[in-house]
Amino acid sequence: MFSFISFGSGSSGNCYYLFNEQGGLFIDAGMSLKAVKKHSAAANINLSAARFILVTHDHADHVKYVGQLSNVFGLPVYATPTVHEHIDKNYVVKQKVDRQRRMNITTGEPFELLGMRINTVIVPHDSSENIGYKIEYEGVTFVLLTDIGHVTPEMERLIGEANYLVIEANHEVEKLKQGRYPEMLKRRILSDVGHLSNHDCGQTIARCGTPKLKHVWLCHLSYDNNDPELARYTVEGVLREYGIAPGKDFVLDILKRRSPSAVTLMD
Repeated sequence: MFSFISFGSGSSGNCYYLFNEQGGLFIDAGMSLKAVKKHSAAANINLSAARFILVTHDHADHVKYVGQLSNVFGLPVYATPTVHEHIDKNYVVKQKVDRQRRMNITTGEPFELLGMRINTVIVPHDSSENIGYKIEYEGVTFVLLTDIGHVTPEMERLIGEANYLVIEANHEVEKLKQGRYPEMLKRRILSDVGHLSNHDCGQTIARCGTPKLKHVWLCHLSYDNNDPELARYTVEGVLREYGIAPGKDFVLDILKRRSPSAVTLMD
């Protein structure tokens, strides 16, 4: 048993959960404990089995409640030293992670939790540091990459190894350009350390995915500059240009901002 659920994905708060027979681990903690408890109960997930928290980066929508979640459940928090340092400095994080629960990740050096082999890769973004995760368990490879300024060769390699992939489809470029955001913010999002567009997400999946890819979830959709139907339309259109048929070659789902996904058994 190796399963995945998203409790929420987007600028309102990101929180994902992986679990197997030995227990579970969170990836990011940008949603309140109340919301996580509510969504886990609805999915019949027992959070007393949670054992660890992994962090991608230190922006508030990914770590606002990491101290609270860690302290309530007594969970060690795994992040790079740089990310730990900047979580401490982030005024939005009201409850800090106890020092005894701070575990350091060295990018590119694998480690093991709950029988899962975990490796990391640098993801370009305008945070202090941002990492993506490759998590392997009993022959299944899960990859999560979010807040992507641009796709690097190392990220491409991970996507090529994935059976299950969570990847950012943040915005539709024209909708962003014509929208209400200030020009400086638009430039930031479109930059090489900003966020991945729907079109670039589709191209990345098409170029790097392999026939062993079974399921793709699009994550971190912008509320103002995207919507689920538009993200699906653009990504599927790009994939079809490459001769790939979503729904036939692999499942394509969109992760919601404030509500949980279905629990997916990965095998």
